[in-house]
Amino acid sequence: MNHSEQNLDRRLRAIADPTRRRILKVLKEKRSNSIGKNAGLCASDIEERIPLSQPTISHHMAVLAKAELVEAKKIGHWMWYRRNEATLKDFAKGLKDSL
Repeated sequence: MNHSEQNLDRRLRAIADPTRRRILKVLKEKRSNSIGKNAGLCASDIEERIPLSQPTISHHMAVLAKAELVEAKKIGHWMWYRRNEATLKDFAKGLKDSL
């Protein structure tokens, strides 16, 4: 299995979970975050929109980050997440090409 096939499999496993698809949808929405800046959303912002505990949100974010579907950036004490639109576009193209 080559590298691109491995990435496709990792991304498919990441989005197989309905909660992670909901998180990606929340990250796509144009809403303000808790600091009012264009920094993405932190786990507590996501937790407000999806009623799960902070550790559960963090677990899902780690899976999405490992699949490179989200970008994570530490600002102060918090991790901020945003969709990785370039990877999502490549993922959709790779999925289309593989089927």
